[in-house]
Amino acid sequence: MTSGKIEEIKLQAGKDLDCVKSLQELELFRIKYLGKNGLLTELLKSLRNIDPSQRPAFGQAVNLAKKEIESKLTEKKVEFENQVLTKKLSEKEIDITLPGKRIPRGKKHPITVVMEDLVKIFRRLGFDIAEGPDVETEYYNFEALNIPKYHPSRDMWATFWLENGLLLRTHTSPVQIRIMEKKEPPLAFVVPGRVYRRDDDITHSAVFHQLEGLMVDLDITFGNLKGVLTAFLHAVFGKDKKVRFRPSYFPFTEPSAEVDVECSSCNGKGCRLCKNTGWLEILGAGMVDPNVFGYVDIDPEKYSGFAFGLGVERIAMIKYGIDDIRLFYENDLKFLRQF
Repeated sequence: MTSGKIEEIKLQAGKDLDCVKSLQELELFRIKYLGKNGLLTELLKSLRNIDPSQRPAFGQAVNLAKKEIESKLTEKKVEFENQVLTKKLSEKEIDITLPGKRIPRGKKHPITVVMEDLVKIFRRLGFDIAEGPDVETEYYNFEALNIPKYHPSRDMWATFWLENGLLLRTHTSPVQIRIMEKKEPPLAFVVPGRVYRRDDDITHSAVFHQLEGLMVDLDITFGNLKGVLTAFLHAVFGKDKKVRFRPSYFPFTEPSAEVDVECSSCNGKGCRLCKNTGWLEILGAGMVDPNVFGYVDIDPEKYSGFAFGLGVERIAMIKYGIDDIRLFYENDLKFLRQF
């Protein structure tokens, strides 16, 4: 098999291509020369019968011929496709006065809307916005927040553990540590973001959103905490709603409190939403434990502060009267379009 055979096939291919008049014929041409059993393919198969010293040069010549024919075939294909398109456009009448197709506009997810509203309120109260990684270390998620190994309070968080000691953050509180490591007081910021826990029912989700907050400065008291959170809850639920603080426990604050707001459904009289208590539990808060300041080299004798955290889905469920948190994540357009 010599290079003359290659030139013979190239010459014949050029003649055959000039005679092609349609896309169907072009496909037959491709099969004849480039197909599984095509002429050029057969040439490549014949390499085993050629002297080993001549194989590289022969194989290169066949591949060059193949590329040349492929290029001409592609040009011919584009030419035919343009002819078909031109014919279709010339035969089809278009009434430009007809209204166009309506393209539905997307809207923000209700969780996004509520999150943005909450952040705006805290901005007006003088808080900055901070962010942090979703994948955290055990140190930032637990230890630096006064939750050492084997501490019983770790049972409060059902953690998604990853490899190498990493985990999906169970709250946005680790960002507080990261900020305090880098910046000196005074500090006032909130941290909106996703968090992850092994929990799934009508009021809990494995992935949900939190809004944490921290304020650290000279002479910060529990009165400052009550003032800020009361102003925040009045902005969310209305100034006529009562707010109460109940003693509670969190490992990173002392003293700690649960914060309730008067039920928006029954106005404190008692109903199914508030379990006949007249109150809705909204968030947890407290004064920053001095042990936490120790991890970030802030002098607890000089500075004090408060921290708080709330579930964004909780606020959204109350605001929109939703009794199943899973509705937010099922991507049901009929549900989402209501917002």
